[in-house]
Amino acid sequence: MPPTERRVDAYIAAAQPFAQPILARLREDVHAACPEAAEAIKWSMPFFVYGGRNLAHMAAFRAHCAFGFELGRAVVDLGREAQAMGQFGRITKLDDLPSRAELRRLVRKAAALIDAGQRAPRAPKSGSGESTPPAAKRAVHVPPLPAAFAEALAHDAGARRVFDALAPSHRRDYVEWIAEAKRDQTRARRVAQALAWLAEGKRRNGQYERARAAA
Repeated sequence: MPPTERRVDAYIAAAQPFAQPILARLREDVHAACPEAAEAIKWSMPFFVYGGRNLAHMAAFRAHCAFGFELGRAVVDLGREAQAMGQFGRITKLDDLPSRAELRRLVRKAAALIDAGQRAPRAPKSGSGESTPPAAKRAVHVPPLPAAFAEALAHDAGARRVFDALAPSHRRDYVEWIAEAKRDQTRARRVAQALAWLAEGKRRNGQYERARAAA
């Protein structure tokens, strides 16, 4: 294994006992498949960097782990992105991971795509299935966090880590939903719900979509 980052060592050591062998196995397979990959801590979670670009990331939460490739579905699409960060859903035990051979194959595929200049696919326009034309593309503005939400995140490092790693549009979903609350009780309830979802690595929109589908 190439030189490792001490902060990643510390991250794994601080994770829940169930998560430590999962993170160690992910780390081992990434380096075995892509020896040139370097380690870094970004947005408070471990990243693997190859060719100056993010190759993959992993994270540990209270009850599950997550792993994902920066190029997402261009590498693998298991239909599990709504369950947790990344493409592999909620990982709670080693058996939830692909085989070593399969995971290493995917890591090599991700590295080859980076070598070929592949970029992450653009998100489709809502309801259209088409990518946003470059001329119409605009930076997503994330409003300031409501005070109650900011204070709650300051006391929950895990939720803060997930929130900071979300795409700007998904952070805005949380912020606007909480800011729209008219009553203090409603706002407090939404803050508590947001922390619960973030603790599981979930987007707020994903929760809404699943709830609507079940209605």
